[in-house]
Amino acid sequence: MANSHLLQTYKSEVVPQLQKKFNYKNTHQIPAIRKVTINIGLGEAVQNPKVVEAASKQLTLIAGQKPVITRAKKSIAGFKLREGMPIGCMVTLRNQQMWNFLDKLLHVAMPRIRDFRGISPKAFDGLGNYTIGIKEQLIFPEIEFDDVDHVRGMNISIVTSAPNDEESFAMLQDLGFPFRK
Repeated sequence: MANSHLLQTYKSEVVPQLQKKFNYKNTHQIPAIRKVTINIGLGEAVQNPKVVEAASKQLTLIAGQKPVITRAKKSIAGFKLREGMPIGCMVTLRNQQMWNFLDKLLHVAMPRIRDFRGISPKAFDGLGNYTIGIKEQLIFPEIEFDDVDHVRGMNISIVTSAPNDEESFAMLQDLGFPFRK
């Protein structure tokens, strides 16, 4: 499989810039993206279990990998939720699939978001990881508008090897993530 454009950019441009900016002595200190996790939470699955199946199919199309069904860890009477009930699906992407997904997210999906002004620079967790919330799955080209039964959002978590948010932010910005000013 051919390398994605984003991976080539990371190797040829981002790594030298980060090494120069943060004065890394060793190439293993340079932050890298370890994995990308895509999660769809399905609260409505409590009433309608078929929702999980539809969301799982859509997530398979988006990620190119079969998702895992997530289940409730404990019962919550107020939500009519019992332990073990399916309440979402998630997929973890690594290596080439991760780079292909990020390439598609940045260059195809994000430009399709209505009234897009950039992603928040405040969504870091303190350990160099970044999470993006997406309101609808329709921004991905694989999803046909006619096949969508319900508009669903998703969380995309980007796990990096950066020791802090500043270095992670610099890496993601150099990769072309459109952060708000």
